[in-house]
Amino acid sequence: MPSMANPELPIPDGLVLRPFRGVRFAVDDLAGVTSPPYDLIDEAGVRKLLDTHPNNVVRLILPGTDQQRYAEARETLHQWLSSGVLTADETPAVYVYEQSGPGVLQRGIIGDVGLAGPELHIVLPHENVMPGPVADRLALMSTTEANLEPIFLLYDGAGGATTRLVDQIAASRPPLVEAKTEDGVRHRLWAVTDTGELTSIDTDLRPRQALIADGHHRYATYLALQRQHRAATTGATTAAAEPEPWDFGLALLVDSSAYPPDLKAIHRVIPELPLEEALAKAKGSWRVREHADLPEGLAALEETTGPAYLLSSGGLTHLLSDPDPDQLEYAMPSEHSARWRALNTSILAEFLLPKVWGMRDDEQSVRIVHHDPEAAVRLARASGGTAVLLRPLAVDEVLAVAAQGERVPRKSTSFGPKPRTGLVLRLLTPTWTPPTNDPPYEKPDS
Repeated sequence: MPSMANPELPIPDGLVLRPFRGVRFAVDDLAGVTSPPYDLIDEAGVRKLLDTHPNNVVRLILPGTDQQRYAEARETLHQWLSSGVLTADETPAVYVYEQSGPGVLQRGIIGDVGLAGPELHIVLPHENVMPGPVADRLALMSTTEANLEPIFLLYDGAGGATTRLVDQIAASRPPLVEAKTEDGVRHRLWAVTDTGELTSIDTDLRPRQALIADGHHRYATYLALQRQHRAATTGATTAAAEPEPWDFGLALLVDSSAYPPDLKAIHRVIPELPLEEALAKAKGSWRVREHADLPEGLAALEETTGPAYLLSSGGLTHLLSDPDPDQLEYAMPSEHSARWRALNTSILAEFLLPKVWGMRDDEQSVRIVHHDPEAAVRLARASGGTAVLLRPLAVDEVLAVAAQGERVPRKSTSFGPKPRTGLVLRLLTPTWTPPTNDPPYEKPDS
């Protein structure tokens, strides 16, 4: 059935996870060529990964800083395919993926997820995106003609056929590949090619709904890439309904009822806001309490109910809590639900940053630090600014907001454990040959 919003885009009839010909590294040190997701790697991390292995996947996902970086990534990808550093599996498959280690066990399945806009309520975003990262990922994907790392999706599998099969495979079959990364996590991968098993997975998943846990910018890029290619190649509406490579995107799908996610906080650093100025401006609308050091301040933050933030630039920390209710009510947009307006990231984006401190929560003014409060404080100290430390959101808060069709502010959540980049890649040219001119897209195996 054609889309009312765009009749030239095909619409999946449910949650679709299609087999694909995975592209994998054929090297002895598999752990050495993998990396965290691109948005968790800073410049020092890039150098460390490149020192670990000359073929580390970071050369593809973060290929440099100049305008030629996307072409460099494409050339590197083609070189690795031509030389055998990367090889494509012969048979299309979905891949069971397990991460295990101290306090970690997550199993899921990697495949081609059918793309669906949020209005279809098949793949639900919960977080806003920024145009800069989408433009960057779109340039990279369209130039390399590849999905280089999977997004992370959660669904309520309720112990269904897919979850049972995933657990059975992980418990009883030898893995296709296995690698242990320096964080102590073991990564294992199995290819599922049996027609009966693939049919069982497809039947189980179709009526379900998935939440984007990690990869909002990449999913937005998938949709942009789909629109871009459809605009360039489609003629009649009937032809447009035929699925093409860009109607899918690489994704890891995890049953959150079997493997509940770990939701961590994402902290902010404001380089141009000295701590003294931040505190002086906050005292007109927030209760401010001083704590001796970071551990004491974090403990106080954890124990506080309601909106609260811990400010620091090293040394003493300062807890903001109990905002003035009238000022808060006036600042929060009325078109959003009460649940959305109560989120700490919403209050940060709509009240604390613009109304109290006179700035926007954008990429230019605010730096992002995942998980690590000490790293955020170090960055604040080095930049002469202020670290704003947050409590993580609750999973049920995020699910409830997404189910209502709302989006939490950017960088509100960090679900884990995130899939490791480099274990399996996806080409948008499923039958790859060394390029002479740009090869046409070929219809993938179904």
